[in-house]
Amino acid sequence: MNNRAQIRLLPDGRRLYLHDGPIDIVLEAFGQPLEVKRAYQAAADRFVAVLDELCAELPQLRTPAGPQAPRLSGPVAQRMASAVAPYAHRWFITPMASVAGAVAEEILAAMTDAADLDRAYVNDGGDIALHLERGHFIAGMIDVPEGRSLFGSALLEAAQPVRGIATSGWRGRSFSLGIADAVTVLADRAAMADAAATIIANAVDLPGHTNISRKRARELAPDNDLGDLLVTQEVGPLTLHEVSRALAAGVSTATTLLSESLIRASALHLRGETRMVGSPLRLTSQGQTLDNRGLIHA
Repeated sequence: MNNRAQIRLLPDGRRLYLHDGPIDIVLEAFGQPLEVKRAYQAAADRFVAVLDELCAELPQLRTPAGPQAPRLSGPVAQRMASAVAPYAHRWFITPMASVAGAVAEEILAAMTDAADLDRAYVNDGGDIALHLERGHFIAGMIDVPEGRSLFGSALLEAAQPVRGIATSGWRGRSFSLGIADAVTVLADRAAMADAAATIIANAVDLPGHTNISRKRARELAPDNDLGDLLVTQEVGPLTLHEVSRALAAGVSTATTLLSESLIRASALHLRGETRMVGSPLRLTSQGQTLDNRGLIHA
């Protein structure tokens, strides 16, 4: 039995907090009180086993995706593998690139299987799975992962296909091969958005630039999934032309993914400059701070 998991209502009495090891989730459901209660109980029941299931297949989850990749058995692991599969023939990627989005999806599925909800979101460290039967959400995009200053937002309505949001960047919780401060992706599912955000953020880059410090991932975390690949550790001064060039490389990749229906939209942010691909994204006044009332953030 898992005795590590922390599960509690937050002080606002509306949101549920779930924590176990590296998994840090805030979720909220909207609907009749009894249905919300059922959804929260289902989320808690499912959550306690998720990390153990992932750890049981961790070596396989750290293996590059592709035809020779090992088969995965757990439901979250299978979500991860499905999300990264479209990228395997073009880029280096492992199922770990979609882990947060896949966990969010799994918890949300448990909630919606157990209860009739109008709306719900599961936010796993900025990667968000959405349920939208009625109404809408406004998603705020932050300038750097784990920051609080908005650079854009998206109005997400029930009639739209977007059910997943994810953000990646070199300052985030995971390693990045690129220099984007933040790349936010909207997609049909959270795991899809998570994988795509990784790929696009890696593409926002200036290879060989002397003001960008990189180290082999293995030197920073010996057991990580990126091995000897160089990951960004620091980004020094860049000219506006260099910022534009790096963002253009990311836009090219995002446009390709949009044309293949792997994403619905993306916002790429570097040094105060933003590029948008797709819709329904919109820019926000520079420096606007995050207000949790009526706003979810990626």
